[in-house]
Parts: sequence; structure tokens; C-alpha cells
Amino acid sequence: MIITRSPLRLSLGGGGTDLPSYYQDHEGFLIAAAIDKYVYITVHQTFITDLIIKYSSLERVPSIDDIQHPIVREAFKLVGITETNLEITSMADIPSGTGLGSSGSFTTALLKALHTYRKNLMHPSELAAQACEIEIDRLKEPIGKQDQYIASYGGITCFRFLADHSVEAAPLQLDQETLHNLEDNLLLYFTGFTRSASEILRDQDSRTKQKDSSMLDNLHFVKQVGLESKGVLEKGDLRGFAELLHVHWEHKKSRSKGMSSSEINECYEFARRNGALGGKLVGAGGGGFLLFYTEDKTRLRRALTEAGLKEVRWRFDFQGTTVLSHA
Repeated sequence: MIITRSPLRLSLGGGGTDLPSYYQDHEGFLIAAAIDKYVYITVHQTFITDLIIKYSSLERVPSIDDIQHPIVREAFKLVGITETNLEITSMADIPSGTGLGSSGSFTTALLKALHTYRKNLMHPSELAAQACEIEIDRLKEPIGKQDQYIASYGGITCFRFLADHSVEAAPLQLDQETLHNLEDNLLLYFTGFTRSASEILRDQDSRTKQKDSSMLDNLHFVKQVGLESKGVLEKGDLRGFAELLHVHWEHKKSRSKGMSSSEINECYEFARRNGALGGKLVGAGGGGFLLFYTEDKTRLRRALTEAGLKEVRWRFDFQGTTVLSHA
């Protein structure tokens, strides 16, 4: 049995500039952090001829072409696996639709497992590029490249998305004290709302392709905030980073109609009144998780717990997509 895992992620600055509709004309930049919440994939050989695929549904099919799950079907084709005596299972620490990049994590974990089955060695950049090929090129999802790349690389990583569709990755240069304080002072809370990112991202993608000036100005600004966030983080100025998180969120809210809601806005403002120096909704918007930076964790935790929000405790992941077992 082969077991792989791929981390979920937090966007720390520049999110939204990783869509092809933006970066192929303007170059994208963002900072993302992998966290120790994972998507797991197992691959197991069986003694039957049908493929068995278990996720939120159960499939038992006689051929690759009959697989209903589009990512699984395309991953088999891309890796070149034709045999059907396999059982594929997926599990996740946190459900999809919560803004933590689960689709990209699922795709990279699946590809890693299938390449391990084939005994192929894969560099993180190759793994991420193949995941993007499946989701963006083959399945035409209106998404960016952030999720696949941070899941593959892990760590806290700066990505440049270039006009020729190549991606440059480099670790954020943090000293140990800044790293530990950042990890301790960022709190993650579930809003209670799940959503599909596709509608929000499709709106952004369409308006960017149409050269909508308000959308482009917003994305230019958010990219600049991402670059400034890199600077203040590498200087160890975490309060400056918290202020930029807040500025980022204020602009992100105006990007698309479904980005936020009155309930999410109320939660955010309540957190600001109770010790959050800055924060934002993680992911494309519309629901999922709110991320806050605070220097008064006890006060903020007590207030948000009493308000009924559920905290998810986490740490940074520095392994990226990896093989846990190959037996």
C-alpha cells in the first residue's frame, strides 16, 4: 500500500494574482504557507479487475474512462496507468469548500501516489506543474496555481508566476524568532460557511480577461501588498504584516460581489474589537476560514469562542507533498 499526504495552505499576501488571466500580462506574486492539515491518498493493489475509488462517493468501474471523478480520471491518464486492479482512497483533515486549497492538495497527493506506484521520482515543481495541467488546462477550472505549488513545496514560500507560465519558488527568509511568533500569533477560525470557489474565481477571471480596470487595479494593489508583506516579514515587523493583512482584506472584499457577507464582516469587526490587529478570509472568498493576527491570543480566543466560532489549531508544514508509506 502507498500512502501520500499533501498539506493545506494559508495565503499570506498577493492571493488572486496566480490566475493565468492576470499573470500572463502582469506577472503574479504571492506568499503562501503550508500547514499541518492534510489530504491523504492511499493506493492499494487488489485481486479484482475493477477500479475502486473512495472519496465522498464510492465508485467501482471497469476502466479508466468510466471514472466519474474528473481529477482522478485525468491523473490516471497523465501518469499513464492503464491497469484497473487498484483501490484509491482519499481522506482529509478539513472538508473541501473552506478556502484552504483542498483541491490542489488532493491533486498533488494523488499524483504523488500514482507516480510512486510507477516508481517515478518527481521534483515539487514537476508535481505542481502536472497538477495545474490537470485542473487548469484539461478540466478548464477558473483557478490559479497557488494551491498546487504550495502543496508540493510546503513551507512559507514566495511564488512568482511569469508570463510564459513558468513559476519561480523561493522560501520566505524568516529568522527563527519571527517564524515562531508568526506561527503562535496567527489564529484560524471557521466561519461556519462552506462554498465553491469557482463562481467567485470565474467572475475574477472573466473581468480580468475583459481588461476590467477596477479588477486589474485591485489585483495590482493586492500584488503590491504581497510584495510589501514579504519585506516586513523578512524584517521581523509582524505588526506591520498585521496591518497589511487588514489592508489586503479591505481591498479583497471589493473584488467580487460574493467575496464576503454581513455575517463574515461582523465576525471580522468583532475580532478587531477584541485584539485582532489584522486578518482576512482565506481563499477565494464567500466562506471558509478567517485568519487573524493578534498579540493577545487569550483575549481573542475567549471572545471568539464565546461568539460560537470554532478554532482550528495548526502549525506550519515544511515537508510539502510526501510519501508516508510504500509497502
